[in-house]
Formats: sequence, C-alpha cells, structure tokens
Amino acid sequence: MYPSPLLPEDAPVIFLSQDTPFRQIPDVFEYRFNDICPEDVVVDIGANVGAFCIRAARVSCNVTAVEPVTVSLLRDNIRVNGVSVQVIDGALGDGKPAGISWDEHRVFTPTYTLNMIAKLAGGCDFLKCDCEGAEWLINPSELAGVRRIEMELHQPPIGGRPNPALLDYIGKHYNFEIERKPVHTALGVMGVLHAVLR
Repeated sequence: MYPSPLLPEDAPVIFLSQDTPFRQIPDVFEYRFNDICPEDVVVDIGANVGAFCIRAARVSCNVTAVEPVTVSLLRDNIRVNGVSVQVIDGALGDGKPAGISWDEHRVFTPTYTLNMIAKLAGGCDFLKCDCEGAEWLINPSELAGVRRIEMELHQPPIGGRPNPALLDYIGKHYNFEIERKPVHTALGVMGVLHAVLR
C-alpha cells in the first residue's frame, strides 16, 4: 500500500450547499483509497457531488468522474476545491440512453459501458463504482488491467440481480473482501467490494 493524504479527516473538502430533491453525499468512509498512486488513472462512477473524486484528484492528476443526476453540483464542487477532474455527464450502462433516478429526481441520460468510460478517461487503474445496481452491467473482461476496485454492490430492489460472471471474474483475478456493513441502509445493498489485482 502507498501512503497518501486521502483520509477524509486529513483532506477537508468544500461542498457548496444547495437545496435539492436528492441526497448529496459529502463523505466516503466506506471506501479504501489510501493506495491511489500519482500515476493512476482513476475513474469514479456515480460521483454524486464529488466526495471521492475530489480527494482522489489531490493525489492523481488523471481523474474522471461519471455522474448522471448531480452533475451540476459535482462541477461546482470540483471548481471550488481547485482540483482537475474530467466529468462525464452520464451513467454506467449498455451504451443506450436511459432513465436514471436518484431519490425523487429522474433524468434521461446517455449511458456508457465501462470500456467506453475507460477510453474517454485514458484507461482505468483504480475504479470506484457506486451506481445503484448498474455495476452488474459490467462485462467481466472490461476489468482487465484495473489494479484496484472499490465498488458498492447492490441487489434487488436496487438494480437487477447480481451478475455471477462478474463475481467469478473478480474471484479469479483479485484478492478481495466484501464488507457487509452498508453505509446507508441494508435494503438492497450487498456490501462494499474492496479488490486488489493479483
């Protein structure tokens, strides 16, 4: 593991306060990311208002955030924190436009496969993924070359059924743990995957 100044208490982040119909998540205590390297290409899928990507951008100069709903707040928070993060206005999916909901707010947005996102980002060494069940749309082969994964895993009623092929791939290629301590609620959350490429 690499030392890093990324722990939330060591790296305060400024969040602009706005009244919204959806939750704004300023903390990322469920994720382990103290081993991000300066040369890593970091991809944050489901960036919300930037809690993860802003902290990651303090270490890596190549961070991409993907967000379909809170994208305006995300861009504002990136700007006010003075970090460089590429923002993709969209969601993880099958490449076809889709309706995406976050709390009571719904948008119709482009979706991108993980390969498409990695191409736009210039690769993917470190993947953080919290996309309310869309993680099961990842084709296992799209993880080839991803060194680290931090991913919230969902089950119905959030998203569809888990993808056994994805879990099998991770089991064969990564040392991993699924921490079954959901941050928000147990309803529909399997746990948080922490995985390191073997």
